[in-house]
Amino acid sequence: MRDLLDSLYKGFPVGYIIVWKNPDVKLKDGSISFGKKILIDGQQCVTALQAAIAGMMVTDATYKKKHIRIAFNPQTESFEVLNPAIEKDSKWIPDISQVFDPSFEEFHFIIKYCQNNGLSGQEGSISKVISKLKKVLDINLGVTDLNQSLTIDEVTDIFIRINSQGVVLSQADFAMSKISADDKYGGNGIRKMIDYFCHFMQRPADYEMIASNDTDFSKSDAMQKIKWVVNETEDIYVPAYTDVLRVSFTHKFKRGKISDLVSLLSGRDFETRENVESIAEDSFDQLRQGVEAFVNETNFKRYIMIVKSTGIIDSSLVRSQNVLNFGYILYLTLKDQKVDSAVIEKLVRKWIVLTMLTGRYSGSPESAFDYDIKHFSEQDPAQFVKNTEKGELSDAFWNTVLVQRLDTSMASSPYFNVFLMAQVKAGSRGFLSERITVQSLIEQRGDIHHIFPKKYLQKNGVNNRKDYNQIANYVYTQSEINIKIKDDAPCEYMALMKAQIVGEGLHYGGITDESDLKRNLAENCVPEEFMDMDIWGYAEFLEKRRSLMAQFMRNYYENLD
Repeated sequence: MRDLLDSLYKGFPVGYIIVWKNPDVKLKDGSISFGKKILIDGQQCVTALQAAIAGMMVTDATYKKKHIRIAFNPQTESFEVLNPAIEKDSKWIPDISQVFDPSFEEFHFIIKYCQNNGLSGQEGSISKVISKLKKVLDINLGVTDLNQSLTIDEVTDIFIRINSQGVVLSQADFAMSKISADDKYGGNGIRKMIDYFCHFMQRPADYEMIASNDTDFSKSDAMQKIKWVVNETEDIYVPAYTDVLRVSFTHKFKRGKISDLVSLLSGRDFETRENVESIAEDSFDQLRQGVEAFVNETNFKRYIMIVKSTGIIDSSLVRSQNVLNFGYILYLTLKDQKVDSAVIEKLVRKWIVLTMLTGRYSGSPESAFDYDIKHFSEQDPAQFVKNTEKGELSDAFWNTVLVQRLDTSMASSPYFNVFLMAQVKAGSRGFLSERITVQSLIEQRGDIHHIFPKKYLQKNGVNNRKDYNQIANYVYTQSEINIKIKDDAPCEYMALMKAQIVGEGLHYGGITDESDLKRNLAENCVPEEFMDMDIWGYAEFLEKRRSLMAQFMRNYYENLD
């Protein structure tokens, strides 16, 4: 702010702002309401001018409104952010906004200023400086007007190209700006409901501060609908405002492209290509309903319960937020359709896992969202899931495609995550553990262990990370078991395990029964043959384990009822 005022005072170039005109809207009486201009680029500049020159309050990161005052020294013609020392110094005008106030009496100010600073006889020079300062108001900032006929895609591209900081602006950002700027249909209230809900999810301790700083909203019904989240401790699904917006829009409007939301909030009639007030009014109303459904405590907690019932007991098991976003869209949509709760749970569970396995929302999520929501809304939901299963989860997928996709070294792979979810669902124990489950190990951040130890493989010529870090070589196990195994070949450390079975001491975990050991290996999809393997059996081991993992996941998916 200080530098901007200094540049304006000295006549330096300060860049330009970019605005995009909203479409003109046809009112109910047939007249035309000319569209507002939306600020696309230059928010910092405009905010600085509003605060420094007009004395307007700004909202900081803690949602507290405050004045930011810029001081000016007429003798040195310099600007500074006001601080206690400057405020006590008579050489400084503590707040330049008083100079720009229409009631400012320049003549009396100059006389008094010169008296206070021993500048008798220099009133003329001080007057020139003050006049120069006031002329800042006459400076024309460069404004680029983007034509209202431009699409949101084109405007987004323009912003990204001209923004010197390389900030990526999403269409959700434009939609939120559109919502915030509305003062007719309660748009800013919708924006606050979204914004505060997401903020409380991440920083619940800020509730009291925000409630005290935004007293009007804190008394509203909207705040009462979201305040429950302050006490929510679940962190599997922590939505950002873009997620709330996407879910609410797709759920209520049965569309997947956020650019359509911007058009609808402008009153766009896609058939006549006109902008009509009644469409804008209805769109804001539907969006509000969608947001209220999203933040509803019963809906949200019920959905999280379904998510956890798939075996997703930690946020690390879901790489794609869009998987959870569409799962929530599906839940809300089926609930609107009055589908039986048990059927909703089954379909949502299966759809979440199906989309993880197929990467359905990893490429072009908007197009996939648009396609899926239309089919779930226009067809029998259960039949649509079955048809999708036939096309994408056929025998070929489970027996060949999935096995091939398990040939990867990414521990964060969605396929490995689904395998862990299957283990959680089945109550599988950690590798060689008598009682400790995979679920407990995930929740307590247990170790992911190499069945063929990494250093053992490296010592025997397997030096490529893609080879020794194969996910088919991974299991969850207790730290103490992992430490004891060290760098031994499977045939070596499993020889001690066999000795443990026949009563010759305890070496790994507490398993002392052969049938229990075999059950443990089956729970971890480890082929029994590995117990006699050394480096020469590594490739065979990976191949067999991938097949076992794929079949384990298939059994898990088919029993998600």
